[in-house]
Amino acid sequence: MNTPMSMLTTRGRVLPFSEKERTEEETGTLESSLLQLIEDNRRSSLQLREKTERSRKEAIRHAARTADLLVKAVNGGVEECFVNEKRIEAEIRSLAVTVARFGKQTDQWLAATHAVNSAVKEIGDFENWMKTMEFDCKKITAAIRNIHEDH
Repeated sequence: MNTPMSMLTTRGRVLPFSEKERTEEETGTLESSLLQLIEDNRRSSLQLREKTERSRKEAIRHAARTADLLVKAVNGGVEECFVNEKRIEAEIRSLAVTVARFGKQTDQWLAATHAVNSAVKEIGDFENWMKTMEFDCKKITAAIRNIHEDH
């Protein structure tokens, strides 16, 4: 380690008083320069650390913002699909109700058509019965005339 006394004796010789003062001044200047360098290094390290921390926080903020935007972009499509799926399901339920209603209405129409067909069939049967009766009446009338004319 350099002490002031060791600095005064350079290479084994004793320096005069004026050189001794200059050496002490140089030593003081050297020490102050070293202290200044250490302080500058500490300050620049601290500034660098602060800048790094700010940059890290800013990068995290940007990454979070980017992640949020990506999630919103993906969720936007997913949300639209979800809304469309719900609309389709509601439409399916509505169509199922309509199909059931039409099925009941069709059954009613079939029953009404069957009733009309039965009525028409009965009318046809009645008409046939009437023709048969008319034919029978004509036969009976013809037989009574023949009997009446014979007598």
